[in-house]
Amino acid sequence: MVIISIASYPPESAKEMGKHFRELSPLPAYMTQKGPYVISEIGTGIKALTLFEFDQSKIAEANDYVGTRYAKYFGVPGFTFTYRLWLETMEALKMVGLV
Repeated sequence: MVIISIASYPPESAKEMGKHFRELSPLPAYMTQKGPYVISEIGTGIKALTLFEFDQSKIAEANDYVGTRYAKYFGVPGFTFTYRLWLETMEALKMVGLV
């Protein structure tokens, strides 16, 4: 399973975001991460996309970890984020009784 997160912040907050990023604790052993991948959009600011991959048995722990991780950025001016759990196709098929 994966959690896909998108964070957004204005360019003026980039240095503060970088400081917080450098202070993050290591990922738990059950999780791998791809990203963050960062872009700058005119009129929007900076966006960062991150994928967290983990085994289905760790859904609750992964959700708690990602939420806590992003809460560490609260207080950074203009910071917003969202994250969602994405199922693999086979997991989704199991949910509807096709596997």
